Amino acid sequence: MAATQIFAEDTIEEKGENARLSAFVGAIAVGDLVKSTLGPKGMDKILQSASTGEIMVTNDGATILKSIALDNAAAKVLVNISKVQDDEVGDGTTSVAVLAAELLREAEILVNQKIHPQTIIEGYRIASAAALKALEEHAVDHSKDSAHFRKDLVSIARTTLSSKVLSQDRDYFANLATDAVLRMKGSTDLTHIQVIKKAGGKLSDSYLDEGFILDKKFGVNQPKRIENAKILVANTSMDTDKVKIFGARVKVESTGKLAELEKAEREKMKAKVDRIKSHGINCFVNRQLIYNWPEQLFADAGIASIEHADFDGVERLALVTGAEITSTFDHPEHVKLGHCDLIEEVIIGEDSLIRFSGVAAGRACTIVLRGATEQLLDEAERSLHDALAVLSQTIGSPRTTLGGGCAEMNMSKAVDNAAQNVAGKKALAVDSFSKALRQLPTILADNAGLDSSDLVARLRKAVYAGMSSSGLDLMTPGGGIADMRELGVVESYKLKKAVVSSASEAAELLLRVDNIIRAAPRKRERM
Repeated sequence: MAATQIFAEDTIEEKGENARLSAFVGAIAVGDLVKSTLGPKGMDKILQSASTGEIMVTNDGATILKSIALDNAAAKVLVNISKVQDDEVGDGTTSVAVLAAELLREAEILVNQKIHPQTIIEGYRIASAAALKALEEHAVDHSKDSAHFRKDLVSIARTTLSSKVLSQDRDYFANLATDAVLRMKGSTDLTHIQVIKKAGGKLSDSYLDEGFILDKKFGVNQPKRIENAKILVANTSMDTDKVKIFGARVKVESTGKLAELEKAEREKMKAKVDRIKSHGINCFVNRQLIYNWPEQLFADAGIASIEHADFDGVERLALVTGAEITSTFDHPEHVKLGHCDLIEEVIIGEDSLIRFSGVAAGRACTIVLRGATEQLLDEAERSLHDALAVLSQTIGSPRTTLGGGCAEMNMSKAVDNAAQNVAGKKALAVDSFSKALRQLPTILADNAGLDSSDLVARLRKAVYAGMSSSGLDLMTPGGGIADMRELGVVESYKLKKAVVSSASEAAELLLRVDNIIRAAPRKRERM
């Protein structure tokens, strides 16, 4: 009797062991891809677009993973957890993908020993709870002491930046990022911090400007400096307002009639400019073009006009000056104007830009990044964004923990202790979780070109002997074990917690897989 076919012809099904193997292989391959970028001595990847040939040089886990096309379903799960880590905390994107891959690598060994995936999952849950409890016990909170807390924030920024392109100037950028985040007074809305990239100079020429910088120029013959500015932010067409009758064609008998039409247009535009002037402003910022005639009218009235302020620029400018974007000008009393102390032109490199100082949202600031190439500036911006995101999250949940493999080894110790109270095969899974956690310091040491077996064994001995703030010192030649608190290798507790919980949940999700059905997209019916 012929076998009954259930699936369509172009559907591929992988069952049982094959499906599980496919899930393991995909996830482990992704972990191996990004693990060389982990830590202060991690390497970068060049990503080149197949269609445009555009080049990106980065060691940011989330950026690498979301830029490559993957076909394996399990690999995509790892891409998603690194993306969520990026959205949630901003850093730790490589760590979370690597830890999930290591958990699955250990699980694969257990599955090959004929241990059921559900048993492994139960063991991983026990281990994950023990690890997170230990992490919480070792976390400290210095937010009551502002000087000490600032020192912690600078240390967190240094730790985050030490694995990035900014590592050479990390002290400078750590202070710069901390100053920018502290200005926000507890807000996690990073739109108040604008980053402008200008090629030229070197990275250490970057600086923090207390105010808002718009990458535009003033109109012709207009004031280049305005004190006590009243700003109207608008999104309206300021091309010579045509007498718009859509779908119609106007025929004129003579050039005189044409001149009359043009005059009517000019009068209409003049009336519009008069309505704008009635708001009592001295600066007009428009998202769209401003033609020569209205620009001249603004100049005559002593109003500075800025055209084509890009969408992001207008939105952000309205936010930081306290204005609302306006499109109609008939009711000045309903329009919310923006305010700032001073508007002036500044020159960065070879470009002139407009700086708004003393803005209504005193929290706003602009970081101007300088650097040799566009690729370097893009990577510097990604690095700085990670630091800013982690710092803003730390201000919200101020507990900190230690880096350099210290937190992982303390969690591993707690998981080992928990394993002694677990009976049966589940204990093997708990042990495997502990092994996976120890892989993170191992990879850190490997990437630094050090003897990871020796270093991690020494670190384990130190932590198990009660020196709970010991970690890997990768900066001294030959490496060594040092007190992470003294070295200032501090990380955000929220970041570490997110890494462990997300990685264990992702591993659990993929362990449950016993069937992969890959279906072709539904064909469109031809009418």
